[in-house]
Amino acid sequence: MSETKVQRNYKDTIFRMLFKDKENLLSLYNALNGTDYTDVSGLEVTTLENAVYMNYKNDVSFVFDSELMVYEHQSTVNPNMPLRDLFYVTSVLQKRIDGQRLYNSKRALIPAPRFVVFYNGATEQPEIQTLRLSDSYEKRQEEPELELVVTVYNINYGCNKEILGACRTLKEYAMYVEQVRDYAKKMPLSEAVDSAVDYCIEHGILSEFFRQNRAEVIAMCLYEFDEKAYLQNEREYWYESGIEQGIKQGSEEKNRTIIRNMLGHGMTDEDIRAIVECSQEQIEQVRRDARG
Repeated sequence: MSETKVQRNYKDTIFRMLFKDKENLLSLYNALNGTDYTDVSGLEVTTLENAVYMNYKNDVSFVFDSELMVYEHQSTVNPNMPLRDLFYVTSVLQKRIDGQRLYNSKRALIPAPRFVVFYNGATEQPEIQTLRLSDSYEKRQEEPELELVVTVYNINYGCNKEILGACRTLKEYAMYVEQVRDYAKKMPLSEAVDSAVDYCIEHGILSEFFRQNRAEVIAMCLYEFDEKAYLQNEREYWYESGIEQGIKQGSEEKNRTIIRNMLGHGMTDEDIRAIVECSQEQIEQVRRDARG
């Protein structure tokens, strides 16, 4: 096991934390739309704090100027984002519209949805790309009757300079991520994150944010940057634990033992599924067996 223990149940991200602030959020909106709004009183945050669908939690959504904006930050480009956003925006709209109004003769008006992903992964991607729900249809349609379009902006430092230049918080966030990657080339990740925070404070990059939230930011950043390595370390640890206990009955029995051990250590079903790559039904069966 690695010395740094990443808390996988951490649901927040640095991006989400930064743009919970309405002024930062309005600045981001302005950067994308070429506007210069300053009054945040008309900005209504609609993020569903407890909305999780298949481990997906939206970063931020809000209504402004009669538009419903759904923003997501990712380090990988996910072709299923239009489908995920479809599920999410439906939940948001259901909460805004009284079901009885749907049966009235008067049209129920809704804010016009727009969907954006901010990408800052290490894999090279175009500055802007478009994902469409219709690309997932098993049968191609010339004019899809249901479409959802997601625009993906590459926000790695040096990309989309106009947008980053128009939103200081987004630019400084990109600078911080770049600094972490630079340090990580020559030192362990935990040291790289710590050093990047020190550098940013010293050079006025999100300095106040880092001063106020240093410990929380470091924990989140370790999870964001090291999730894949963490999962691999966890798999190796738990499988090695199974071997040390003399489990020789084959992979299925070994998996059951590993699941049982992880449940005994209080790990969540979500974590177990990610590490062992098992189904929820397998976990439930182990849980039932343990109860006798």
